[in-house]
Amino acid sequence: MNVPKIPIGSWIESLEAWLEMNAGPLFDGIKLLIGATVNGLAEAFNFFPPMLMIAIFTIIAFLVGRVRIAAFTLLGLLLVHNLGYWANTMETLALVLTASFISIVFGVPLGILCARSSKIQKVVTPVLDFMQTMPAFVYLLPAVAFFSLGVVPGVIASVIFAIPPTIRLTNLGIRQVPGDLVEAADAFGSTPMQKLFKLQLPIAAPTIMAGVNQTIMLSLSMVVIASMIGAQGVGADVYRAVTQAKTGVGFEAGLAVVVLAIILDRMTQNLIKKKQKG
Repeated sequence: MNVPKIPIGSWIESLEAWLEMNAGPLFDGIKLLIGATVNGLAEAFNFFPPMLMIAIFTIIAFLVGRVRIAAFTLLGLLLVHNLGYWANTMETLALVLTASFISIVFGVPLGILCARSSKIQKVVTPVLDFMQTMPAFVYLLPAVAFFSLGVVPGVIASVIFAIPPTIRLTNLGIRQVPGDLVEAADAFGSTPMQKLFKLQLPIAAPTIMAGVNQTIMLSLSMVVIASMIGAQGVGADVYRAVTQAKTGVGFEAGLAVVVLAIILDRMTQNLIKKKQKG
């Protein structure tokens, strides 16, 4: 007995065509906004001399973390500059920061909604499972269809891939706030907004920051994949090295990504520790 095939692929392509026809101005506006943000950040990072920016990043690392993190930031960025990947690394940082910011702006409110409503959580959770298990390369197809080649589809694909941890851990952090504290806030007549901003979010902040940390790391992991659709930065160097079988060049470019990843990871982890101590 031949079971008819469910035309999921055709449905998806029809939806894509409908969106391209009816939501073109919206996609153009998103493309303009994200492109301007990424390019603006990259130009700002590359406007000042690399040594000055290295000093600024080192000071930020010292203020956020400890001496060891500041020392690694200094030595790591000096190595990146010495290898000749400074400009591309700053482009990668601009892409990661933009994708992470968008993920946080949309992820934290969604996590709050999930924490407040079990019905919303039941709807959102399967979507997050889908987003986290779908191969990352698949996200490139609709991103290119709606935003053409360049850095913008790379950012969009990174957001889709990286936003689930922020949503999940925001939801988890708020749900883990002790019930007796919530009851006490209700007893004192706190409004829902007062209870959220003065009680739940401060207590859940370490857990939320852990989600932000994971979002940043996942955004960075999409750098090389995004380079396949025109996103610039160190990922493009890695991709060219792979296609040309240049092991040494690929290792150098990959080392720049590793340095950036460790710096961002250690800085956000220290923010988490500060929140926990606070």
